Amino acid sequence: MKTANQDIMPITRKINTKGNVEIGGCDLTELANKYGTPLYIFDEATIRSMTRSYKDAFKSYPKMKMVYASKAFMTKAICKIMAQEGFGLDLCSGGEIYTADSSGFNMAETLFNGNNKTFEELTMAIDTGISRISVDNFYELELLNDIAKSKNKEVKILMRITPGIECHTHEYIKTGTIDSKFGFDLTQIDEAVNLITSEYKNLKLCGFHAHIGSQIFEKQVYYDEIGVIFKEIKRVNDKFGLNLNEINIGGGLGIKYTNEDKPISVYDIAETIIKSIEYHCDKYNLEPPYVYIEPGRSIIGTSGVTIYTAGSSKQASNGRRYQAIDGGMSDNIRPSLYQAEYTVEIANKPNETEQEIVTIAGKHCESGDILAKDVKLPIIEEGDVICFYDTGAYGYSMSSNYNRVLKPAAVLVNNGKSDIIINRQTYEELTHNDVIPESIMND
Repeated sequence: MKTANQDIMPITRKINTKGNVEIGGCDLTELANKYGTPLYIFDEATIRSMTRSYKDAFKSYPKMKMVYASKAFMTKAICKIMAQEGFGLDLCSGGEIYTADSSGFNMAETLFNGNNKTFEELTMAIDTGISRISVDNFYELELLNDIAKSKNKEVKILMRITPGIECHTHEYIKTGTIDSKFGFDLTQIDEAVNLITSEYKNLKLCGFHAHIGSQIFEKQVYYDEIGVIFKEIKRVNDKFGLNLNEINIGGGLGIKYTNEDKPISVYDIAETIIKSIEYHCDKYNLEPPYVYIEPGRSIIGTSGVTIYTAGSSKQASNGRRYQAIDGGMSDNIRPSLYQAEYTVEIANKPNETEQEIVTIAGKHCESGDILAKDVKLPIIEEGDVICFYDTGAYGYSMSSNYNRVLKPAAVLVNNGKSDIIINRQTYEELTHNDVIPESIMND
């Protein structure tokens, strides 16, 4: 069964009677006029469609726990939607913990993950009642136990391991290989378990956590990952007399950015994951464990688009035509960081014939500030609204103030209504934390 991550465009995208692109019942050119550009736009129907696809796909395995990987995009409004859809949250910083807690989210439905959690962040995690902390290294084991001991609390943990699984994705978003900054490698598990069971009495090990990467188009890697985790659970249970019964398999399901991308559906991975769990439960004579899955990009990515206003253009002597927009690498770093590619459309000219090959350039003082290279589009004129699809994941969450450019606003659209979920940054907010010390002040 097809799911929304397999489409380039949000499920509500259409061309309206004015000849403009519409998402969530809202004309993109009208949104540009109302809120300004650059502007992040999120289609609520697509977000909810993906959360419901996950729940439906895994409904035959009642011990499956869905947690949204909030690093993909997180605001208080997104927390509310996830709570309404019955999802927990995977958090990886103090800021994400604070956002979830201040939104009123049930922190007993959250996990905390990351390779260098600070004393302050771990303290916040314990104080807010986070359900599980995925411990990443020996340093953190000791630090977390000391904090828990000082508070006279027992903290439930998962041990993050690197399963040695290779998936075919960008090098920077592989996380499950042996050469990774994340987690204990398989040779370190016994030493860590021994410390937990003999010395760190304020930590309770519940199971293992592994994550194999992001933008994954393969099923087999999930099957193999679960096999590695089960093998280690069986071995550790037998050796240490434990009864570990929780696993976290991460997320990573890919989405369709361009026509060349061929992502699989949520139902495809669900079938593979459930088969692997059942097979390995039988193989190792284990009770079916509680299983966490952490989709992020596949939940939010397709729902989001970013619109820009066309500005200056240039015809280079080598033949390349550049079209500048009013945003760039500060609101979407992925093309510069990962060489990511996107599908682009002129929101006020979707039906016009594609006549020129252009390179969409950002406004920043960097030659590498290119959002789309050599794409075929209708003739672009100053003031046209240019839409980039599939920017819902890692657009705003990786944004910056490079060149002191303001961060864009974000809106949620649904049934013809648009609501601000992030206000556009102001110059006053940009400079709020600046300080001129007295030592350099003029008399």
